[in-house]
This record gives sequence, structure tokens and C-alpha cells, in this order.
Amino acid sequence: MPSFALPVLVPSLSAVWRSADQQTAYTRDASAYDTRTSAFEAYRRRLVDLVPLSRGDVVLDVGCGTGLCFEQVRSRIGAEGVIVGVDASRDMLAVAARRVADRGWRNVLLVQSPIEEAELPVVADHAIFCATHDVLQSTAALDNVVSHVSDGGTVAAGGGKWAPAWALGLNASILALHAPYVRDFTGFARPWTHLAPRLDRMRVQEVAMGGGYLASGTVPTREVPLVAGPIDRDDVRDGGDRADGTRG
Repeated sequence: MPSFALPVLVPSLSAVWRSADQQTAYTRDASAYDTRTSAFEAYRRRLVDLVPLSRGDVVLDVGCGTGLCFEQVRSRIGAEGVIVGVDASRDMLAVAARRVADRGWRNVLLVQSPIEEAELPVVADHAIFCATHDVLQSTAALDNVVSHVSDGGTVAAGGGKWAPAWALGLNASILALHAPYVRDFTGFARPWTHLAPRLDRMRVQEVAMGGGYLASGTVPTREVPLVAGPIDRDDVRDGGDRADGTRG
């Protein structure tokens, strides 16, 4: 497993806070997100279970929010693995940063940026998208993430979707649950549509009476193979925040 410079792998927020358009849905309810979505913990766990994680793996948690997937991922990749959590919302990442600091995790890097523009400091072994509908509808975001996952790496996605049209009551509940966090419900019937052509062996399972899904596939082999490891960017390696919040 390649080694990483410690200044990159400390629990910190990105050195530069980037503004994110249309971020309101993710700011006003950030402190209540964990409580509001606690009923879906079992589906989060099933999503992570789709990924063949091993000790020392590097994992991208795309749209990581408050970091609800971190603990399960870290329990499988160990202290020698790396989690890079990326999210556009400063408020959600502030909750994630407290989670990381409270547990003393020193192998989690938080990057605040729209996914389309995120300068990811690694090529990861795997990536997860948990409850990230808007990100999944952005082809630029998907291209950025997939280009930072090694050949054969697993990409897993899960979240809400519309149930069958006849399930009016269920769909009303789905709308109420997701409205604070979804900016545009376009594609909500099949949220994985744009991800599927970028992966091999894509499998989709509907859950929660059709109101949710779990999907996974693998990154195709490239003409020039891409393997997991750090990306040597001076702005990340030398300019990142230290654990105490100071600049490098």
C-alpha cells in the first residue's frame, strides 16, 4: 500500500472553503440530519457492505455529509486505510469534522467543494455515494469521481427513489423525507441512470418497498491502468490545514 504524507491525512476541513450554489437545503438542517435519517441506518450499512473493502484501502465518500458512513468504512479499512470525504456543504462537513475529532481518527480527510470541481488528492480503491441524488445527476461530478477510482474498483450508490406510481402514500412520505436535501427530483425514478454506463457489471436492487435502491459496479479497465495511491499536489500536501486548524 503506498504511503501518504501526514499533512494530507489529518482530520481537517479543506484549506479553502469554496462557495457552493444552491446549498440552502444542506445548511439549515445539518445539525438534525443524523436524527432525521436514523431510520435508514440499515440501508447505509448495506450500501457499505456492497464494497469489498480491505485493510489499507483508500475510499472516496462522495457527498459524505455528516460522515455517517465513516465508522463502518474505517472498521474495515483500519487505521492504515484512508477515507476522503467530499461534500459541498460547509455545515454538513462541520458535523463530520466533529465526528472525526471526537473519535480521534487521523486517516480521514475532509474536502469542501462541489464534486464537479473537487481536487481529489488520491486515486481510490473504491467510492461510495450515499443519499447523493443531485450528485448522481451530474455527469461532470461522476466523471471526476470515476477518474479517481482505480481499475476494477467498486463504486456503490444508494438512496431514495420514487416507489411505483400507485404507492401514493409511500411517495408522499419519500417526498417529505428527501425534499430538504434534494434540489431537483429529475431522475428520481432511476437515480443510477448516469452512473450505470460508466461502470461494468452494474447491479441494482430496490429496497424499502421500492422507495430506495442499492447499486454497485466496477470501474472498467483503462488502456493505461490506474492504480490506487496519493496524487502529489503541492497545494494539498503543503497547504492543507493541520489537525489544530492552522495552515501548513
